[in-house]
Amino acid sequence: MLLILGCVFAGLAALIHVYIFVLESVRWTHPSTRRVFGTSAEDAETTRPLAFNQGFYNLFLAIVSVIGIVIAVTASVPVGLALMLAGTGSMLAAALVLILSDRSKARAASVQGLFPLIAVVLLALAAF
Repeated sequence: MLLILGCVFAGLAALIHVYIFVLESVRWTHPSTRRVFGTSAEDAETTRPLAFNQGFYNLFLAIVSVIGIVIAVTASVPVGLALMLAGTGSMLAAALVLILSDRSKARAASVQGLFPLIAVVLLALAAF
């Protein structure tokens, strides 16, 4: 049961990170995205290459987590667990870096890190 719940939360974390990828790598300069991140049109244009790259980091973490879910459910629980923990653990670590580097980003860090935190706890418990 813990494995299934861990897979669900890893999947939710992956979905959020795919959404973040879209915001950062596809829609970075759109007005609605600029409002989400609190950036001006000029700042968004200047930081576009950085956001584009960062968005792909989020996408890759989501992909690792989804591959882990698929492998855990279809082939090998230990391998799937390892991949899910690598993906969601990295997501959680990134959320911690965000909050520790800028307290004003607490809301963003909680959105980015809540589902990965729950997934990591459930998956770690499932491993034992």
